[in-house]
Amino acid sequence: MDHLSDQEHFRNEHHNKQFDHDAFLGEDQAKTFDQLPPEESKRRLGIIVDKIDADNDGFVTLVELKDWIRYTQKRYIEEDVDRHWKQHNPENNDLIPWETYRKNVYGFMDEMDEKEFKAPNSEGFTYSNLLKRDRRRWVYADGDQDDALNRTEFAFFLHPEDHSGMRDVVVLETMEDIDKDKDGKVSLEEYIGDMYKPEDDEDEEEPDWVKQEREQFTGYRDTNKDGFMDEVEVKDWIAPPEFDHAEAEARHLVFEADGDADEKLTKAEILDKYDLFVGSQATDFGEALARHDEF
Repeated sequence: MDHLSDQEHFRNEHHNKQFDHDAFLGEDQAKTFDQLPPEESKRRLGIIVDKIDADNDGFVTLVELKDWIRYTQKRYIEEDVDRHWKQHNPENNDLIPWETYRKNVYGFMDEMDEKEFKAPNSEGFTYSNLLKRDRRRWVYADGDQDDALNRTEFAFFLHPEDHSGMRDVVVLETMEDIDKDKDGKVSLEEYIGDMYKPEDDEDEEEPDWVKQEREQFTGYRDTNKDGFMDEVEVKDWIAPPEFDHAEAEARHLVFEADGDADEKLTKAEILDKYDLFVGSQATDFGEALARHDEF
């Protein structure tokens, strides 16, 4: 349910800075910053820091940083919903019927042979499963059950992780992704396999973080100690009650950048750690993403 970014916060045992970039800037703006040289990144980051420092006292506090992260995520979601709403509803009607959405996204499947939907790992099989998932999520988001979504319901559909009423369908989707043998529960090996896939050398010793995750599973995730995670346990894992993702991310950023350990950040401390906040993904992972609108 971590809605701050589609990225994993830790990629294997390595900290994934792209998660921090997405959380701090919003995903679209983070992609823009990925393309900038360091000096331009720092210049634009300095402008952002001045905005975050709401009381203009020269420090960015935990509360100010948390408020900024919430603001950027809300902005990103609003822009994303608006973009897709216009795409599927160019006349700006009050509702988007399911059939309209289906034709826009999956209409090409009408021309495919029925056999293409049955062969495992085929393109038709994959799209058929995606259609089923979207259809179920649509029903969950459709509060008045008229098989058409208004803009609020459409936001639920696009970003179910951001709405408490959609948590059950997010849990179902998570279980379907991890539960490889389709027995309705997540085993320890399925849990580990979702995060870690050893290299070709099968004799390779597991990293310490994998061993720690095994301990997490047996000690904390599997609360009834039956060797599996059921739907309730998966929900507690991905959507822990009372957990504030924005605050957790703000605390992480302060901890990483707070050079003098006074629990607040100066502009100099933030700019000194600019790569933590806005640095280039191309540098971190060798992937230059398409350039988005300028900041």
